Parts: sequence; C-alpha cells; structure tokens
Amino acid sequence: MKVFISQPMRGIPDEEILIARSDAFALIKSTNPEAELIDSFIVDEISSKHGGLKYLAKAIELLDEADAIWMLKGWENSRGCRIEHDCAKAYGIPVYYLY
Repeated sequence: MKVFISQPMRGIPDEEILIARSDAFALIKSTNPEAELIDSFIVDEISSKHGGLKYLAKAIELLDEADAIWMLKGWENSRGCRIEHDCAKAYGIPVYYLY
C-alpha cells in the first residue's frame, strides 16, 4: 500500500515538517507494515509565478500513485491540502485523518 501524507507546509520549518511526516508514517506503519511512503516533500527550488502552484501540481502527480491519503492536523486550513483532499475524494482514493 502506497500512502501519501498531506500536511500544511507554508511557513513551517522543514525540520518540523519532516518530524510530523516521520511520526505520522510510523503510526501508519504500525497498523499496516506493508505501507510505503510516497515522498511528496519537495526540496527542489521550483520557480512559480503563482506562489507554489507548480509544487501543488507535482504533489497531485504523486497523489496519483497513492492507495490512500492521510491528512495531518491543520489540513483544513491549508489551500494545497484542501485541493489534495478534494482530488483524492473525486478520484476514489481513500482518505484518512490523523490528528
């Protein structure tokens, strides 16, 4: 099972993002040892005229590989997370919420 983690990132230090992802994946893995994490944390600098739209496009491209998406705390306040959530729902990808 390939899992995609959606989490707020704007204004959050990379270290905090990576810790939250690691903690979430450890929990997911404890209930599903077969789980594989899709690495959607993009470290490359992508020039974007519209404040990250290319990052979102890349995330949605990666979401296409997912068997499930896990939404982390605060997702509902993040424009990108809400779009990832809506895409998953629209395309039948199971959505789970981790708080």
